[in-house]
Amino acid sequence: MPIISYQNVGITAMSACVPKKVINNYEYDLDIWPKEEVKKIVDKVGVFERRFADEKTCSSDLCFAAAEKLIADNNIDRNEIDLVVFLSQTPDYRMPATSILLQDRLKLPMTTMAFDISLGCSGFINALSIVYALMENKGFRKALLLDGETRSKVYSRKDRREAFIFGDAGVAALIERNEKFGESHFSLNSDGSRGELIMIPGGGYRNMSSAETLRDKVVDEFGNIRNDEQGRMNGADVFNFVIVEIPKDIKRLMTYTGEKLEEMDYYVFHQANAFINNFIAKKMKLDYDRIPWTIQKYGNTSSVSVPLTIVSELKDKLQGKHKLMLNAFGVGMAWATAIVPFVDCKISEIVEI
Repeated sequence: MPIISYQNVGITAMSACVPKKVINNYEYDLDIWPKEEVKKIVDKVGVFERRFADEKTCSSDLCFAAAEKLIADNNIDRNEIDLVVFLSQTPDYRMPATSILLQDRLKLPMTTMAFDISLGCSGFINALSIVYALMENKGFRKALLLDGETRSKVYSRKDRREAFIFGDAGVAALIERNEKFGESHFSLNSDGSRGELIMIPGGGYRNMSSAETLRDKVVDEFGNIRNDEQGRMNGADVFNFVIVEIPKDIKRLMTYTGEKLEEMDYYVFHQANAFINNFIAKKMKLDYDRIPWTIQKYGNTSSVSVPLTIVSELKDKLQGKHKLMLNAFGVGMAWATAIVPFVDCKISEIVEI
């Protein structure tokens, strides 16, 4: 699709929430997997710790805590929040939309527009573009973009290809109009022909939940086990997709804007796994000092990983004006790149619940 540009809209504040429960990946499920095999997997993917929500905690709970922190720290008048967007593929219910429940829970006025977006790992950049587009309309004063995932609940502990990667988190971003932000640019892409590379095949309306979709099955010659309502991922094909499409998209956006990679203050990538991110950084000849990482302590939190990395690693580094390149890829397949100015962004301490 064409590259989309926006004027004078930006993120003025951010906050994040993670579960209190810390998973030491080297000690995870040793009753299922041999310790030597666990170490080999963990060292390869680079995920040493993760956070897991308990059974009663949903993505909305993490986003609610992050939003309350953001509102309190920035003395925000709740009556000025005209838009709430909730981004997640682990919502509270099939219906109603979680965003509408959060509007009430956050005590926002009934004049607040609220809707959900269901996108995976690339979702934050896509959702940010949608909110920026709406915020260019002068009818909106402030918007809350809430991005939360509890991916630990959708992958099998008995499938070693996914069992050691995913974690849970929620982020809130306050978005406003201000001439100080200048231009932002977004490249948003999708290829549904590769939709089966990352998928939960059962439990939706194409293949409805049943005893069969919930039955554990051995899925390959290596003895990995999962049911049809748990996530599956073809890691090799995802990697082959990433190494071709992601550098191409970054170059395309840079060519369009006329900017150079070295002019970016930070490069914030989706935290897929350490091997993939290192490969992209090396191929693009990026300055490693400008690449913040959270994969090692939070794992792959899907769409939350880009904003969580900003909150976690750039908290005290975004005063003044900075230009960030954001890039993410995943479920769909979908991928996105953005060049986004950050100007005096106020970032709160991470909350734990």
